[in-house]
Amino acid sequence: MEATATMAPTPPSMAWGWDGDVDKTHFSGNDAEQVSHHNILLSVFRYWQRLMAFKNDREPAANGTQPLTRHSVAAGTQAALQKLCTTSLDELPGAILAFTETVDVTSTPEKGDEVYFPTPLREQEATAAIKALEACAAAAIAKIRYGTETNKIQVDPDKVSAFLMSAYLTTLDGIDKPDPRIKGRIPDTDLNRAQSVLYRRMSANLYSTKNPNEYFHIHGSLDADVTLQMLGLPKENPEMTDYHTIIDYIESAVKKHTAAELDALNVAHRQAGIQALTWTQFQATPHGKAMLDLPPLTIRPNPSDTHTTPPAPFPPLPTPSSSPQYALAGIKVVELCRIIAGPTIGRSLAAHGAQVLKVTSPHLPDVPFFQLDVNTGKHAIHLDLRRSCPRDRAAFAALLADADVLIDGYRPGALARLGYGPDFLGELARSRGKGFVYVAEDCFGGADLPASAGAEWATRPGWQQIADCVTGVAWAQGRFMGLDEPVVPPFPMSDYGTGALGSAAALAGLYRRATEGGSWICRTSLVQYDVFLMGLGLLPEAEQDRLRRAHDNDAGFFGLRHSDSVDEVGKRALASMRKVVPRLFAEGGREGAEALMQEAWSEAFRGVVRWPREAVEIEGLRVGHVRTARPNGWDKQVGWEGWREEIGEEVARGAGKR
Repeated sequence: MEATATMAPTPPSMAWGWDGDVDKTHFSGNDAEQVSHHNILLSVFRYWQRLMAFKNDREPAANGTQPLTRHSVAAGTQAALQKLCTTSLDELPGAILAFTETVDVTSTPEKGDEVYFPTPLREQEATAAIKALEACAAAAIAKIRYGTETNKIQVDPDKVSAFLMSAYLTTLDGIDKPDPRIKGRIPDTDLNRAQSVLYRRMSANLYSTKNPNEYFHIHGSLDADVTLQMLGLPKENPEMTDYHTIIDYIESAVKKHTAAELDALNVAHRQAGIQALTWTQFQATPHGKAMLDLPPLTIRPNPSDTHTTPPAPFPPLPTPSSSPQYALAGIKVVELCRIIAGPTIGRSLAAHGAQVLKVTSPHLPDVPFFQLDVNTGKHAIHLDLRRSCPRDRAAFAALLADADVLIDGYRPGALARLGYGPDFLGELARSRGKGFVYVAEDCFGGADLPASAGAEWATRPGWQQIADCVTGVAWAQGRFMGLDEPVVPPFPMSDYGTGALGSAAALAGLYRRATEGGSWICRTSLVQYDVFLMGLGLLPEAEQDRLRRAHDNDAGFFGLRHSDSVDEVGKRALASMRKVVPRLFAEGGREGAEALMQEAWSEAFRGVVRWPREAVEIEGLRVGHVRTARPNGWDKQVGWEGWREEIGEEVARGAGKR
């Protein structure tokens, strides 16, 4: 990673006796460009030296005469990328890791090199590092596919920040998520009114329990009935409409139970609830110990097709072009996901040129607004994959026959019960002579670990709030706010970070399929992201103090308590962010390719959609979406033919709007 204007110059690498580039010798065999782990480790040591030089340059001298300067997101990203690479060393081909030397975190004091969010967590640095790894994987694919020599990968911290609050920045004709007018513009997928009725919405929230200083996050998911009845509450309560009255009413029911009793109820009723633990408490649990031994992402051979199928070359381009290409042009991705994290994997792969087909069932609910956000770049169809629907299952089988990637965002084992798990995909790969990349994203992680590993919660359902509570993220947020209680952090940042991990894993899986053959199982989870995030440590106390002062304004963020909903937390955080970092929200701020947002006409939504640009630029490659978002099930054609670019290249590059 090269030094930027905000970073200290890189010193000579004397301590390790090595000052050369990573060895990129071409090898024959399964991995055509495998770089030895020895040289990768040397590269990691080189990163560490740069970090120490940067740190020493900024810290005060022993006599205290040199003033301490501000915290640098660029330096933090470098450290996070180093940790991500070292913890994932056995998962990633050396050829991907080699491109980390080309990463440049483009930042200046005026653009991107400071923390924005009112949180003690290194969210910007963690996700910037993950997006950098995603770009490295795309560059490695381009090298074997096009012979492209990528000498520079740029990561824009401002765009990373926009990515982390994408749902709150995306608009339709200027109407954003909190605006009630948006409901009339987006198909209502809230089939069970778990989002639209406040009383039912608050069945997914953090409450105090019977025991002092003990908190439990219940979660009614997309149907509040079971959780409410489990607590002895009515499914409907039309008279209950006041926000604070609802909190008190539901919390009084929760407080009749201890966390252990609530957990037993959740297990019995298959609900997504968990006790809010501190980071120390989580690490002491069997599941926490298992997660500490697991990398943030895994790319493992599918036992049903371990190198049985030969290396699968990337598809030829229909019309050769001298202009930059997409790394994943011609790659076909089937997405079976809802909400945010899983669909973010597909959205990111679409930005690298893949054909991403989102498949949802018309009888399953979803959060309506997210269609406008995470459906960007895709086609979207409805199919009912239950065994009672043979026609739809036949159509799905035809899609899979020619697909390269399947993204699974459902509870572990759900797709396997429908007949579409990794074993089936391995068998399909052998029958067609081409491997398959299966990408799974879930809440707790560890779904493929042996029972002896202790990942006791691996098969449980969960959401971002559940992961944030169990790993100690919520307790860290609450203490940052001066409270002795947990608070779920603002914005679905863990969702987006997990989606970025899944995208990087998918790209690495495609690289390994092309160079080694076989089928691959790629996994990540919300908990794995949070473990990576917490493993980076909290921001320095001086930086936390700066953020407290900056966000202590009339937006009321520091008036939040444990029982405030994620909607309330997000609303107040957004109001404060607009005051603290107004340029992130300015219509006429950065222009052209530097602009944080782009907009284009959406035929499906009959309006202009505005959404964040991709956070990375890769020399010699195109990165960006060629189609706007559409509602679930909007496309009537079930297949891979006839897809067209709906957004011109000049729009993706910032030269125009339509």
